[in-house]
Amino acid sequence: MITLQHYLLVSAALFSLGIFGVLTRKNAVNVLMGIELILNSANINLVAFSRYSSHGLDGQMFAVFVIVVAAAEVAVALAIVLTMYRLLRTVNLDQADTLRR
Repeated sequence: MITLQHYLLVSAALFSLGIFGVLTRKNAVNVLMGIELILNSANINLVAFSRYSSHGLDGQMFAVFVIVVAAAEVAVALAIVLTMYRLLRTVNLDQADTLRR
């Protein structure tokens, strides 16, 4: 039987992988994938706590909201990454400070 602890363990693993990806990668696309892993781990937590509590569908509604925000975040971030690539011919985050000029 799958318990709440199993969901939390999977979520913690995804969150750890996402943090590792954000902190160690220099490629902007890889950093975005790390952020998505972090948001998905939060969604797993929301749905798991909603399933094991008696409050109905609150966790699922918050998870859908997080998915919508993540989709908007990806759209904006990819527009920034494409602009950076068009100007610099690289998506290396070490060179992202040149967009301020």
